[in-house]
Amino acid sequence: MFKSFWGSQEQQAQPRPQEISTDSWYPPSVVSSPSSSRPATPSVNSSSSFNIPRPGDRPHSSSNVSPTEAAGIIALLKDKSVDELRKLLLDKDAYHNFFLSLEPVKTQNKVWDDVRNETLQLAMENLEKEPRIMELRNQCRIIRTTELAAAQEKLHELERKKEEAMKFYSPASLLRQLQEAMNTTEEESEALHRQLLAQEIDLSSFIQKYKKLRQTYHRRALTHLAAKTSFNG
Repeated sequence: MFKSFWGSQEQQAQPRPQEISTDSWYPPSVVSSPSSSRPATPSVNSSSSFNIPRPGDRPHSSSNVSPTEAAGIIALLKDKSVDELRKLLLDKDAYHNFFLSLEPVKTQNKVWDDVRNETLQLAMENLEKEPRIMELRNQCRIIRTTELAAAQEKLHELERKKEEAMKFYSPASLLRQLQEAMNTTEEESEALHRQLLAQEIDLSSFIQKYKKLRQTYHRRALTHLAAKTSFNG
């Protein structure tokens, strides 16, 4: 039948221009032109050669079918009669059913179904985890309003103590403390000397206490001088 269609019945297979509706849903590449010697075979696209339409899609006007795929389509069409081929050209449902019967189309549809099912499975798993997510979110909110607030308050207290300690042990503070200690020792020495002049203390006790105070004073004075030199340097 295929041979007779392409040979002796070529003129019969050629549809007349008036037989093909001008508002046909097929693209120009599917419907044979009046000047063509053979009816054009429907072609399909994929991601590389077939563009699998979903239900309701209309075929694209351009095709990029590999030789292997084209040979497979021709093998399916060669045993069809003229009426069957004409029906494929003019009947949308027949064309659609033939299109879905192609192996590349079946493969692509299976891939689509697998991806869709996997996506639905992931969505269901995410929905099942939603109660646990809400529970963890509530726990985080409680931690922020209670435990976190207490921890922040304690942190602020430690930072305040740290600042006070840094101020206390700053170079200027240490120099001031040494200077105050020197002044205190100097005042104690003067007070002890006044006691000697007023005969409120004997000479032996005065010498012993005064010597100790002066040693302390000079040790602090040397420390003050060394620290001041070090800080200024």
